[in-house]
Amino acid sequence: MHLHAAPATSVPAAKPATAGMQTALRISLVATLAYVALTFVAGLRAHSLALLSEAGHNVSDFLALLLSFAAVHFQSRPANHSKTFGYQRAGVLAAFLNAATLIVISLWIAIEAIHRLSAPLAVEPRLMMMVAAAGVLMNGAIAAMLWGVARDVNLRSAFLHMAGDTLSTAAVIAGGAGILLTGLSWIDPVLSMLIAALILWSSFGIVRETLNILLEGTPQGVALAEIRAAMEAVAGVLNVHDLHVWSLGSNSRALACHVTIADIPPSESACILDRLNRTLRDRFHISHTTIQFEHTGCEVLDGCVVPMEELASDGGHRH
Repeated sequence: MHLHAAPATSVPAAKPATAGMQTALRISLVATLAYVALTFVAGLRAHSLALLSEAGHNVSDFLALLLSFAAVHFQSRPANHSKTFGYQRAGVLAAFLNAATLIVISLWIAIEAIHRLSAPLAVEPRLMMMVAAAGVLMNGAIAAMLWGVARDVNLRSAFLHMAGDTLSTAAVIAGGAGILLTGLSWIDPVLSMLIAALILWSSFGIVRETLNILLEGTPQGVALAEIRAAMEAVAGVLNVHDLHVWSLGSNSRALACHVTIADIPPSESACILDRLNRTLRDRFHISHTTIQFEHTGCEVLDGCVVPMEELASDGGHRH
């Protein structure tokens, strides 16, 4: 078997975490832990499931921020012999765990709310509103900080945590006002179910995106047919097949494929390779490529590339 292989581009080194990302996450961790303690104590005193659910939600936020902080550290580490792609997926894994945890917590909140509807407890709406107001200020400030540095799915998942908290704590204020005006205690568990629905809504998108990356699916917004057409439009390219595109991390894509060209000297094929890489980089933001050149047709059998002429000479059997 004789194959013509073009060299792959090197794996880009992971960018170091910026000081802004580190600072924003540190401040967020300290503020969130303090608010967890406040909401838990206030929830017990006010008999408010909405506040207790906020405390539980903010525990998950603290863990989410801690995971994001650790992921930022790992992502800055360069590739090595045992991790040849580096630690680019550390942030993706952290985002998946964050979102999965949020889904579990939202289900727990919903179950507790249903139980509270059947056995209602009197709540203290004024305390609910005061604690929730502090939460809106804290979560809003943290969400604003994270928005400024949310450049990948890891930081985006942390931002969604805090933005969701800002909305849910604002809803607690509205619920407290409703209880204060009407005396209807069932507003508290109903509000908790709305918070749980909000958590679910914000989590499913992150779970879907991170699972697609972890399973090496085609990145969202990428059309293989469009990439193949652009590559086949490059001068000297006869055919593109066995095309794969996947994500190394949330902001880094890779491509591998076979490209059929004429039987030409390596110096000429290098020019074709350069044109292909420029097209992929400029049009599709794909910087890591592995492109195998061939001058005869091939078939892919069980992951092994076998030239069609070799199959024919062997009677169609592979040894």
